[in-house]
Amino acid sequence: MYIGNYRRRTEAVFSVFLIFLLLCITRLIYIQFFHSRYLAGIAKKQHNLFVELEPVRGTIYDSGLKKQAVNIPVDSLYAVANEMRPEDKEVAVGELSSILNLDEAYLRERLGRDKSFIWIARKITPEQSEALRRLNLKGLDFLKESRRSYPNSYLAAQVIGFAGLDNTGLEGLEVYYDKYLKGEAGWAIFLRDAHQKRLDLWAKMVLSKDGYDLLLTIDETIQYIAERELGKVFEKYHAKAASIIVMDPHTGAILALANRPGFDLNAYSRTGNEQIRNRAICDLFEPGSVFKIVTAAAALEEKKVTEEDRFFCENGSYRVANHTLHDHRPHGWLTFREVIEQSSNIGTVKTAQILGPELLYKYVKLFGFGSKLGIDLPGEISGMVKEPRAWSKTTIGAIPMGQEVGVTVLQLASAISVIANGGQLMRPYVVQEVRDKYGETIKKVPPVMIRKVISLETANRVKKILGGVIEDGTGKMAKIPGSSAAGKTGTAQKLEPNGSYSHNKFIASFIGFAPLEEPLVAIVVVVDEPRPYYFGGVVAAPVFKVVASDVIKYLRGKEPLREKEPY
Repeated sequence: MYIGNYRRRTEAVFSVFLIFLLLCITRLIYIQFFHSRYLAGIAKKQHNLFVELEPVRGTIYDSGLKKQAVNIPVDSLYAVANEMRPEDKEVAVGELSSILNLDEAYLRERLGRDKSFIWIARKITPEQSEALRRLNLKGLDFLKESRRSYPNSYLAAQVIGFAGLDNTGLEGLEVYYDKYLKGEAGWAIFLRDAHQKRLDLWAKMVLSKDGYDLLLTIDETIQYIAERELGKVFEKYHAKAASIIVMDPHTGAILALANRPGFDLNAYSRTGNEQIRNRAICDLFEPGSVFKIVTAAAALEEKKVTEEDRFFCENGSYRVANHTLHDHRPHGWLTFREVIEQSSNIGTVKTAQILGPELLYKYVKLFGFGSKLGIDLPGEISGMVKEPRAWSKTTIGAIPMGQEVGVTVLQLASAISVIANGGQLMRPYVVQEVRDKYGETIKKVPPVMIRKVISLETANRVKKILGGVIEDGTGKMAKIPGSSAAGKTGTAQKLEPNGSYSHNKFIASFIGFAPLEEPLVAIVVVVDEPRPYYFGGVVAAPVFKVVASDVIKYLRGKEPLREKEPY
């Protein structure tokens, strides 16, 4: 009986082990054939880390190869959230919130995700990185990325623009040329140890393709000169805003472009739209008397007047339809040359009446007003010019002196360049080349003539008249010691919300070029709501004088005068 019981117990134990063994074998077969892919994936995630390799964004250089936008290596912090214990997460939340200035609720949400890779903070400062490395927090690690940096901070801020943390352009050249600057991302699968720390070993890798570089027409020195003087007039006259453009009149290349107020490119996230906006290409305004160059050029080109034709300027009061025009001071008889030199509204309007609406409109459009010029910057507007069929009876007395027409600073720069270069409207541009990291040219941007506006003879005749504006007319404060120049002053009343012209809000402007006979630069200065003085000849002309003088000295010392290129 004892032996029988022993045998039954043995068989029972054997049966249990056999059943257990069969269950194990069945489970292994199930895992091997039906669940292996899932488990292999988990193991792969534990020991492999997929990381996107960010390309290095292209460098932006000025025309002298001085860096204006570069990338610097920085640390980015990530967490292996699904491998961290609750107590590790709480320690991390406390430390990270103080070092990175991040909200604790935000950190708990990030660390609470069941993921093996989650960004905590991108592109942190070296000081923050060092503080975190000393703590050696569990489940946290770093990846090297690059952060956009702007060595000159405020210089040419609205032109260069800025890129965000994701290496994508957001404003200015950074967004306009983003497809060239950004490059192509790569990826790598890095190995990790049992503690989930990344090893400097990779299983697979596709290298990123770095972005291309930009070579600008902007010259850092000329940009500095322009911004220095613009900043002075902006502060001196307590202006609402101000803009300046320095252009090579023969090619359309922008040598400097600046606006006030400005902003720090390295702190763009704390900057408002008023500072970021590139006013020189996207703000519309009535130009005032600087617009008289269009009527002057059209009248001479169409042979409707000569420089010595005399106009009676009605002693300062002249009626057009139901509106009475006034000059800033009364004039009697003036030659056509003197009409422009003294900026007579009445003399200019009488010239426009000789031309007629159709011819005047034709030349307004030929000079580039009412159309985009095609500059390689985002935000350019076309301005506003009414067709003759939409003109009222008083429009012929408004447009010639810069009213009932909306322009941009860029359009004024291109228009005065037509006079300076012999009659050609050139497409303005700020990038002359796109290059790869080895200096090879990927894309070259040549000067482009949009159209011929006036003859060389007419351009030279208008040049002499505009030279007289500075020598004997309203632009005397723009006279450059030891050099000649040509230009035109402008003082425009701003419109009030009710549609009437303001008596205390003005735009002061000056457009010109220098030297007179062989122009090197065309310059436009526009100051919005200066106080207490507001005349263009008082506020804007002195800025032209200093900028033109310093830039000419710089250019002549930099290289020999180049010959004008035929187009």
